[in-house]
Amino acid sequence: MDNGKIDRVLGIYTKLMSGYLVNKTEEAEHYHVNERSIQRDIDDIRNFMESDAENTGIINSVIYDRAKRGYYLEQIYQLKLSNAEILAICKILLDSRALLKEEMHDLLDKLISCCVPKKNQKIVKELISNEAFHYVEPRHKTKFLDVMWDVGQAIRGCRYIEMEYERTKDNAVVKRKVKPVAIMFSEYYFYLTAFIDDDKVRENFDVINDSFPTIYRIDRIKSLKVLEEGFHIPYNSRFEEGEFRKRVQFMYGGKLQKVKFKYTGSDLNAILDRLPTAVVLDEHDGEYIISAEVFGKGIDMWIRSQGDQIEVLP
Repeated sequence: MDNGKIDRVLGIYTKLMSGYLVNKTEEAEHYHVNERSIQRDIDDIRNFMESDAENTGIINSVIYDRAKRGYYLEQIYQLKLSNAEILAICKILLDSRALLKEEMHDLLDKLISCCVPKKNQKIVKELISNEAFHYVEPRHKTKFLDVMWDVGQAIRGCRYIEMEYERTKDNAVVKRKVKPVAIMFSEYYFYLTAFIDDDKVRENFDVINDSFPTIYRIDRIKSLKVLEEGFHIPYNSRFEEGEFRKRVQFMYGGKLQKVKFKYTGSDLNAILDRLPTAVVLDEHDGEYIISAEVFGKGIDMWIRSQGDQIEVLP
């Protein structure tokens, strides 16, 4: 490449990066070349920007505006995550312990490869290497990602699911036909929340009420079939997993209730973060009276885990 072409390419590139419109005729006159030379320069710049996106994470596109008879630069979107963002995601994934070791390592490698500029990938890998090496996979040792995807498709299409499920309480395998409404994650496991139409099955439930979903651990689903049969839930009656998630502890279902307790610990925010519906009713000398709306019996497990810092009130 001769110095004349270098000067032209850098000049046009600088104009584009500065937000100016580049007109081929004007540039040809300025550099004393024909318009075909300017077009080749613009093509070279376009090719460079496409290849540079792999390293910078920014996709810049040179667009021709017919009305203004010129080229301008359009930044489409940020392709890559920042180093801090990808590090946070990797740490959260490792702490979740949700996947088998092989699956977790494969997922981390893909995330770093796809979302981190090449020059920073080694740094991110080094920051998670020790935790990844000592990663402890869940004891169920089950690959369930494909099953979870099938569940997601059934939820999206409002279609019934037929499944064989290994119950937690006695490890018995039972058959269920359910209306799936949400996939949720909590304490190492992914869960399916669904409604059961079968009255006979629901006879043994602690809460017999269609407004409360049943919760299934997805890794305990032994077989699954998405049926052609569909169901309809009116919009105003739809299940809102975000609101449900605020009120459920350890993914134990059950009726909606209010709890009231006195907290004497040192970290009030930890309590409010754990119970998103919690409201501080009163505070005196470091003692807090708190009320929260929750689903099911999981709240009892959590209260016991807090020892003498919490006293349940009537």
